[in-house]
Amino acid sequence: MDYSELYTMQKQLDAYIENEHGLMNEDVFREKYLALLVELGELANETRCFKFWSTKPRNKQSVILEEYVDGLHFILSLGLEKGFHYSSNSIPRSEKDETGQFNLVYDSCVAFYRNPLEENYKKLFEHFLQLGVLLGFDEEAVKDAYMSKNEINYERQDQGY
Repeated sequence: MDYSELYTMQKQLDAYIENEHGLMNEDVFREKYLALLVELGELANETRCFKFWSTKPRNKQSVILEEYVDGLHFILSLGLEKGFHYSSNSIPRSEKDETGQFNLVYDSCVAFYRNPLEENYKKLFEHFLQLGVLLGFDEEAVKDAYMSKNEINYERQDQGY
């Protein structure tokens, strides 16, 4: 999938937020990194994949997809912060289960935060996309959900979120 449209949309949203909050000259990389970790935790919580002690079922796929694209917003934004863009024609298949893939994504987040190189960013993005596939999302569903959530994010900013 070509992510250039999503990067453009994210760049516009980031600029809007920065302007609204007076952050045009601020470095918010660490805040975006922490926000991504929080969103990943919220996503994992909705899947319940790690809750071996519970019999309660996972949340609806629509809720899980919305949490997933929340994470995508921050991954795109982190790439923009460092001048990196991910592109790929296909997503390599993961050999991990959902819990293993979540752990891999977390590890990739830490690696990118500690050493923000393009190679580490690409691994983070790829591992996140692999997680999306494991969760049952195709590229079109992710793109549509991203666009929908992007509109909501603007509305939230306008309402003082």
